[in-house]
Parts: sequence; structure tokens; C-alpha cells
Amino acid sequence: MGDSLKRHVLITGGGSGIGLATAQRLDADGYSVTVCGRGETSLKNSGFAYALMDVTNAQSIADGFAAATKHHGPVDIVISNAGSAQTAPALKTSLEMWDAMIAVNLTGAFLCAQAGLPGMVERGFGRFIVVASTAALKTYPYTMAYTAAKHGTLGLVRSLALELAKTGVTCNAVCPGFTDTDIVRTAVQNIAAKTGRSEDEAMAAFTKDNPTGRLITPYEVADSIAWLCGVGAGSVNGQAIMIDGGESIQ
Repeated sequence: MGDSLKRHVLITGGGSGIGLATAQRLDADGYSVTVCGRGETSLKNSGFAYALMDVTNAQSIADGFAAATKHHGPVDIVISNAGSAQTAPALKTSLEMWDAMIAVNLTGAFLCAQAGLPGMVERGFGRFIVVASTAALKTYPYTMAYTAAKHGTLGLVRSLALELAKTGVTCNAVCPGFTDTDIVRTAVQNIAAKTGRSEDEAMAAFTKDNPTGRLITPYEVADSIAWLCGVGAGSVNGQAIMIDGGESIQ
């Protein structure tokens, strides 16, 4: 059981991609896992205890945490993974898109912190981990709203880390580069359809900045999250862990 001590992990966006890979990794490590999200079919198919949750809605988050507590007891670790990416030229970014990107990527993390952290502080142990992005530390064309939201998550994590440093709770972010998920695969197909390029050519747009020449895998991100969950990472606090094959050092 090791570090897990049957600690209870709640993962938003847990039905697929990085969230599901993280659930599988932490389950293998002996943690109790509740996956959360809006799509009940994927949550049911995950094989884990689940709770429906819309991270843009405070009441939905409260209900989700309550359901998770019924499954496995108090939540010790929150993986704030739910997110969404929309793109547009900066001067054509609508207020609707801006609000949507802030709501799911930044406000969602804030609301999950508000719901999960008080209990962790009271019990003297906790982990709050945001799945951010390389866009939290750099930017890409046509991603102004998304980049602003992801930059905001680092401010959130760092502020929390300092305030809670003496409580036994750590707050960190993992920042993956382009990762082999349904979101990226769908984006590749859309680019190919709109431009007439092959899917291989479209994929090159996502891998060209990664020195390894490939996408990050969800399981590589999950492994980093698993490390942050452990007792041995107790002095890792307020950090942005880059998982990008070296993209950010170029």
C-alpha cells in the first residue's frame, strides 16, 4: 500500500484521458479513487466509484464531493484535471469564449480548492494538484483565453501553497505538453478536414515543438501526479512540473 494508506483521491475530468490514466495509476498504488465529470457513460465505464460534477457550478461540486465522501470517506487528495480548450485569433475572441475558458479551467480549479482544502487542513494532510498545461508558462497562437486561464491556475496554486505551507497540505501543478488524448486527436482530424492536409501532417503541428518528436502520453502525466501524491513529495510545494519532452527549455 506504501504511501497511499488508502487515502481517498477525487479526480475531476476522470472519465477519460489524463484523468482516467491517473485514476488507474493511483488505484494500482492502493489509493481509493472517485472519478468525477459530466459524462455519466464514461464515468460508469471507468470501473471506479464516480460522481457527476460540473466544475463551473459550485453546487454541483459540493454535491460531487458529498457523493465521493459517501463512496470512500473524506477526500484527501484533489486532482483538478477537468479542462477545455477553444481557439480563436486574439482580436476575434468572443466574450463567450473568454468566459467559458476562465470558468472551466480557472474557476473550476478555484471551486475545487474551496471544496476540498478545508477538510485536508483540518486533518493535517492533503494534496491539491492542478493539471495545467505548458500554456501556463508560455503561449501558442490563437489561444489567448485558454492561456490566460492556465496562467491563472499557477497563481492560484502558488498562493495556496504559501498560505497552507505549515498545514501538511501541498499545492502543485503539472504542465503537460500536447498529450495523446481524445481532445488532441479530434483537433488533428479537424485540422485535416479544414486544410486538406493529411492527419500525419496535421499531427506534426502538435509534435514539432517537442524535442522527442511525439505526443506526451497520459500515463507519463499520471506518473508525475502519483509522485506528487506521495509522502516523499511533501516538500514539493507551489511548483509547476513541466512534462513536455524538453519543449519549455528551447
